[in-house]
Amino acid sequence: MAEKTVLQMQFMTDQNKKVHIDVPNPVQPVDNSKVDAAMALIVSKNIFALPQGSIVKVVGASLIDTSTTTVG
Repeated sequence: MAEKTVLQMQFMTDQNKKVHIDVPNPVQPVDNSKVDAAMALIVSKNIFALPQGSIVKVVGASLIDTSTTTVG
């Protein structure tokens, strides 16, 4: 069984579209204040050019844990 953790940061764009940026295998334990600071920096610097528009607002962040089992 393979396990995987992804930090998913969710944002809203100026075109009112929800987008997310995934960070695979984040350092554990995840520091909420560092995630908040990184997300605020992404919004303030407008560093990503996305087809859905410019990122203008933080929506939230989630840790997503998945496990995969090969069958057969």
